[in-house]
Amino acid sequence: MDHTEIELNPVDFITIGTVGPKGRRQFYLQAGAERQVVSLIIEKEQARVLAETLSELLDDLIKRNASLPGDMTDLSKLNMDLRDPIEPRFRVGQIGVGYDPDQDMIILVAQELLELGALNSDDEDTDEPNAEESQEQPSVVRLWVSRQQMRALSVHAMSVVRQGRVDPQSNGRMMYYWT
Repeated sequence: MDHTEIELNPVDFITIGTVGPKGRRQFYLQAGAERQVVSLIIEKEQARVLAETLSELLDDLIKRNASLPGDMTDLSKLNMDLRDPIEPRFRVGQIGVGYDPDQDMIILVAQELLELGALNSDDEDTDEPNAEESQEQPSVVRLWVSRQQMRALSVHAMSVVRQGRVDPQSNGRMMYYWT
C-alpha cells in the first residue's frame, strides 16, 4: 500500500463499531470531516485500551486544570454508528493520543501496521537489507477531536467491546454439553 498521510482537523464525528457476527466481528475506528470519511481496521484489544486510555486522559486533564470546562455531553444525542461506505484505509499497528491545550483538542494518531515482508521486499538477495532504501513508510492518520467527542468515544467503545461473546474462551470452538 502507498504511504499516505491524512489529517482531519477538527473531525465532525468519531466512532468505533463492528461489522459481522459475534466471534468474527471486525472492529473499525472511523472519523469524518465534511465529506471525507476515514475507516481504519483495529483489533478488539486496541478498542478496549483506547477507551480506557481516553477515560484516564480526560479525567486527568480535568483534575490538573480546574479552569477547563467540563466535558460531559448528553451521549444519547450523539450518533455513534459507523457511516457507509466502510472502506478501510489500513489496519492499525499503533495508536497514540495527546492533548493540545492551545486548541483544547485531543489528537489521535493511528499508524499503519506493516507486514514484515514489506519491510525488506527490495533487498531479497542480501542478508542485511539497507534500512534506508528498503523500509516502507507506514501510512498515518491524525484526528483532532474535542474532549466531548473523545469522552463519547471512550464510553461507546467500551460498550462495543462488551457486546462480544459472553465467554471469550469459546473463541470459535465447538462446545458440547452432556446431560
